[in-house]
Amino acid sequence: MSVSIVTSSTLTLDVHPKVVSVTLHQDRFEQLVLDLKDALGPSSGLTSDDVDVEFLTKLMADYDSSDNNWTKYAFGDSSRGYTRNLVDDGNGKSNLLVLVWTPGKGSPIHDHGNAHCLMKILRGDLTETRYAFPRNEDREPLKVISKKTYKENAVAYMADELGLHRVTNEGNDFAVSLHCGDPSLDSYQHLSLQLTLCAVYTPPNVAKKGCHIFDEKTGRKSHVPGCHYHSVYGRLVKE
Repeated sequence: MSVSIVTSSTLTLDVHPKVVSVTLHQDRFEQLVLDLKDALGPSSGLTSDDVDVEFLTKLMADYDSSDNNWTKYAFGDSSRGYTRNLVDDGNGKSNLLVLVWTPGKGSPIHDHGNAHCLMKILRGDLTETRYAFPRNEDREPLKVISKKTYKENAVAYMADELGLHRVTNEGNDFAVSLHCGDPSLDSYQHLSLQLTLCAVYTPPNVAKKGCHIFDEKTGRKSHVPGCHYHSVYGRLVKE
């Protein structure tokens, strides 16, 4: 069963015996979406030479998720490991996703299919463990490079040159993350659901072609094809 994680309103009515005033609150999340699209331009992805990844990171870092305007895209499903909710399809080389993660679960160890990704935590905490790529024909446990927990409003960057990684929700409640960059996370049908709101800008080629997941004990990789959206532009997709 799909549920909207948090409800919010952008319209406030202040009623007085003599005065009725209507206050419209700025939707800062939608402004962030527009600013990211503008920074990427009409044809650029995160890997393009004319894109300033540090500027994109700053845009995401400056957004305060406490305004809750992202919640209209945060549809979770506790029967799944995670849900993929499309916010914006970008310029054809990137898209913006909100990922909702189930408590106590996470993604498989995966690469990013030569894609790049910025991840902002909108709610909860997410733990990222990075691994070195396995050497050719070796069958041995993957080597851990680092492990870090990102708190609410933190921003992280990931690309294949930094290694493999796994993202997990080690908390007791849903977590939500926002991802901007290449759509590698679009392929993770095996991710677990944490209520981490994850919004991701990712290139659609990965969403179509998929990525690889890796066995932690042997380093063996398997191809994962692209997968479908749980919701599109705030509306659930019928299955």
